[in-house]
Amino acid sequence: MIIYESIKSDFMDDVEQGVLINKIFTNFRNKIGKTSKSEINSWQNSLRCMYMVMNDEEIPYNSGIAIEYKIPTSSKRIDFIITGKDEERGTAVVVELKQWSEAEKVEGKDGIVKTALSGGVRETTHPSYQVNSYTSLIRDFNEAVTQNEVALYPCAYLHNYFIQPLYDPLTDDIYKEYIQSAPIFDSQGTKQLRDFIKKHVKYGDNKKTLYAIESGKIKPSKSLQESLLKMINGNEEFVMIDEQKVIYEQARYLAKEACNTGKKKTLIVKGGPGTGKSVLAIQLLVHLTSEEMLCHYVTKNTAPREVYVAKLKGHIKRSSIDNLFKSSGIYYEMNHNELDVVLVDEAHRLNEKSGLFNHLGENQTMELINSSKFSVFFIDERQRIHFKDAGKIETIKDYAQKAGADVEIVELSSQFRCNGSNGYLAFLDDVLEINETANSDGFDMDYDLQIVDDPNVLFKMILKKNSNNKARLLAGYCWEWDGRNKNNLNHHGIVIEKYGFSMSWNLGNTKTYAIDKESINQVGCIHTLQGLELEYVGVIIGKDLRYENNQVVTDFTKRARTDQSIKGLKKLMRENPDEAYCIADEIIKNTYRVLLTRGQKGCYIYCEDEALSQYLKRRIGIGKQFEESFYDEKKPSVYKVAQVRKGYETT
Repeated sequence: MIIYESIKSDFMDDVEQGVLINKIFTNFRNKIGKTSKSEINSWQNSLRCMYMVMNDEEIPYNSGIAIEYKIPTSSKRIDFIITGKDEERGTAVVVELKQWSEAEKVEGKDGIVKTALSGGVRETTHPSYQVNSYTSLIRDFNEAVTQNEVALYPCAYLHNYFIQPLYDPLTDDIYKEYIQSAPIFDSQGTKQLRDFIKKHVKYGDNKKTLYAIESGKIKPSKSLQESLLKMINGNEEFVMIDEQKVIYEQARYLAKEACNTGKKKTLIVKGGPGTGKSVLAIQLLVHLTSEEMLCHYVTKNTAPREVYVAKLKGHIKRSSIDNLFKSSGIYYEMNHNELDVVLVDEAHRLNEKSGLFNHLGENQTMELINSSKFSVFFIDERQRIHFKDAGKIETIKDYAQKAGADVEIVELSSQFRCNGSNGYLAFLDDVLEINETANSDGFDMDYDLQIVDDPNVLFKMILKKNSNNKARLLAGYCWEWDGRNKNNLNHHGIVIEKYGFSMSWNLGNTKTYAIDKESINQVGCIHTLQGLELEYVGVIIGKDLRYENNQVVTDFTKRARTDQSIKGLKKLMRENPDEAYCIADEIIKNTYRVLLTRGQKGCYIYCEDEALSQYLKRRIGIGKQFEESFYDEKKPSVYKVAQVRKGYETT
C-alpha cells in the first residue's frame, strides 16, 4: 500500500503549489486512519528537503515517486522511494528520512545508536541498519523483487544532521557494514544523494517499476514453526527491525552483564499478538546458546513445544532438544542461579504453583527468576485465557526485586501478523469491548476479514485456503470434549444442528495440530494454537459471547463442562460474584481475541449468536460478496469488509 504516488514532475508541482501535504494527509486518513501532528510536521520538513534533492534535470521527470509505502506483512512504512530503470531492469532507491540533529554511538550493541526521541534520549537502530532491514523485508516477501525484476538501493538522508569531518559517531567503524549497504547523507550531502539517485535511476518509466513493487505477488509469510530448524542452525530467517532489534541487543547485553558480574537481571518484554515475541525469544535462544550460555526456552503451553520438537526431530538429538525447550513446571527443583538465562514465552500463562494438582513449589515466576542469572519474560496480559493464569507484569517485577534483580520493562509494538495491521488488533479490542480505542470505525483493510453466516461455508473457505497446510478451523470452548472418544475420527464433538454442521473437536491423537495435515478435518481450541500462527483461520464463536442490549456480553455458563480454563470459577462465584464475573468476562473475551489474531493473512468468523454476527457486520461496514463456489447467491452467506473514502459503508 502506498499513501502517495506520482511521477517526479507531478511531485514537484504538488510541492510548488503547496498541496502535497494535504494530499498525503487525505490519503493517509482514508487508507489508514488518524495521524499525529508530529508526523504531519515531519512530512513538511523532510519532503521540502527531498524536493531540493529531486530538483535536478538529470533525474528523469517520469521516474516514479512513492511516499509512505507500507511494507508487506508488517506495520512499517518506507518514507520515500524513487523508481525507474537502468540498462537491464527496474530500479528503486529507498530513502529513510531523519530529522535528527545529534546522535551518540552505543558500544557493545550491534547497529544501535542514541538520539533524541519521544521527549528523551533513547536507543534506536542506526539509520543505515533501519533502511537495510526495511529493504530486506521487501526482498523477503515481494516476488517482483526476489525474482530480480527490481533492484533495491537503500540509503538514509539526515537533512538536519552535520557529519563531522574528522570523526562522527554515526560513521564510526562499528556501523561500517550497514553504511556500506545503505550510505548515509547529511545536510551537506544534497549533491551526493542526487548522484546516488542518478546512478541507479537512469531512465524514467512512468511508474512501471513502482507498479511492479506495489502489485507484486506477496510470497507466503514465514512462520516461526516453519523456520525453526534453520534458525537453530544459525541462519537469519527473520530480520529484526526497530524496537525488536533494540530489545534483542539489550537482552544480549544484559545476559553478558549478568553472567560476568553475577548480578541478577530481569527483562520484561510486553507485546500484543503478532509483535514477534516468540521470534525474538528463539533468536535469543540461538545466539546466547552459541555463546556457551546455559539457556532454556520456557513456555507453559504444550502446543508450541510439541510443534518445535516435531520440526527439529531427526535433525537434532532429542536430548539436545529437551535441553532447550522446557515446561514452566520444573523450576521448583532448580538450584539458585543454576542457569545462565531463561527465556519465558507466553509468561501470562504461568501458574502460581506446579504439578498436576498445583501443589508443587511456591510460585512459578519466583522459581524461574531464582533459577537463572538473567530472566526474560515475554508477556501480553490480554492473553490470559485460564482461571489459573497468574503471570502479570507487576508480579514478575515484585519477585525480581525481591530476588535482588535489576528490572527493565520494554515493549514491542510493530505488527507482523494480521498482514501487519496494528489497526486490526486495536479494532478487535474496541469491537469486543476489551478496551476503547481510536479504531472504532475501521482499520487498514489489507487484512482479509469476513463474516460468515453458515459454518459449512466457513469450512469450505478454510479448505480452499489450506493449499500449503496453513489454514485451520478454531472454536471457543462451548462444546463438550469427550475423553472416551478423544482419538475417534468418527466422533463429532462440535454439532450445529441448524446448518447440519458437525466436526471432530480437538482430538487427542495430535499434539501438533498446527502442522498435522490431518487436523484440517478437526476444529482446534485455544490450547492447540496459542503461541503459534497460521496464514488463515476460521473462528467459530459459541454462545459464550453474545450481543444483547447494545453491548457485547459473555456467559461462562455456556462454556462446556469439560472446559478446564474456568475450573474454580463457580467456587469464586459463591465467595465473590463480582470478581468472578470480571474474571470470566476477561477469559472469554481474551480467548476470542487470541483466536481471531492467529491468522497472518486473514480471519473468517461464524457466530452462533445471530445478533453478534449482525453487530460485527455493522462494525466493520459490510459488503455482500457472492462466491458461487460456496453457496447459492440468492442466499448470500459471506460478508466481506469494504473500504471507501470516508470510513466504511455497505457496497
